[in-house]
Amino acid sequence: MENEETTNNINPGQSQETEATNQDLNFKNRIDFGELQETTEKLKAQLAKVIVGQQDFIELLIVSLLSNGHVLIEGVPGIAKTITAKLFAKTLDTQFNRIQFTPDLMPSDVLGTSVLNMKTSDFEFKKGPIFSNMVLIDEINRAPAKTQAALFEVMEERQVTIDGIRYPMEPPFMVLATQNPIEQEGTYALPEAQLDRFLFKIKVDYPALEDEINILKTHHERKAQKPLEMVEAVLTPSKLKEFKTKTQEVIVEEKILSYIAEIVTKTRTHPHLYLGGSPRASIAVMNASKAFAAINGRDFVTPEDIKKALFPVLRHRIILSPEREMEGMTTENVIEMILQSVEIPR
Repeated sequence: MENEETTNNINPGQSQETEATNQDLNFKNRIDFGELQETTEKLKAQLAKVIVGQQDFIELLIVSLLSNGHVLIEGVPGIAKTITAKLFAKTLDTQFNRIQFTPDLMPSDVLGTSVLNMKTSDFEFKKGPIFSNMVLIDEINRAPAKTQAALFEVMEERQVTIDGIRYPMEPPFMVLATQNPIEQEGTYALPEAQLDRFLFKIKVDYPALEDEINILKTHHERKAQKPLEMVEAVLTPSKLKEFKTKTQEVIVEEKILSYIAEIVTKTRTHPHLYLGGSPRASIAVMNASKAFAAINGRDFVTPEDIKKALFPVLRHRIILSPEREMEGMTTENVIEMILQSVEIPR
């Protein structure tokens, strides 16, 4: 009986303590990302009307947009690289331009040129297609080095300087560039300095069998309706600016920063790599990790967010040693090796 009484006396206290602990665990975010999560889901739903599968691709586009970054999309022809980029731009209530890169394209065809006004006898600057909010550059590796170099300033500083006059880009400004990894005839390799200006390099693969069946179904059911007519804008520039500001406020603890720095530093000394990641790569990983946390409703970064960001951020910034490249190793293999060798912060 004594034991029974003792148990009865302890249980209420224990249950109160457990309840208090549960209340402590059910903490609230210091920053409310509910609206951002809702908008992200709406954006994904709009794209899902046309695009089947490719969830990771779409999520990386959203993260890049929130991180104020540009995206390089690589994949073979016919796997919806261009249409996804166009539809993504359509979900934003902003201006959109598409530039088809060709071997004879000149910098003035992209940036614009000064034209003599016969009435005033003055030169007037006519803006090129780069002056837009969302710019899709199709087959970016088909233009020569001179035209590629024209993108350096605008991608990094979001401005164009012509005849000594600076022309700032209207925010938001984002470049979505596509390239084909297989077809090498008539293409020019992008210089490392330009590759480094892309936040992500997204590799788009063939769809799975189930997704391919769904692609056929949606095309059959769509009839004559055009894909661009099916998608509506769900995000305004002012709301996007607000979301970007909130995303920058996501908390990154000291141990998480050390984790990012240790991974990127190891790329510079790894025996399988000829070129490692720069401090810009570390900043890109941190900013992308913040955006991953935000779209998942969290106001703090976890090691999982960093792992998600690492591959698209680093794959185009590091270069394999010639020996490892000949053996068929990929940059993803090396990133995975480095991840395994660095202790995850607790």
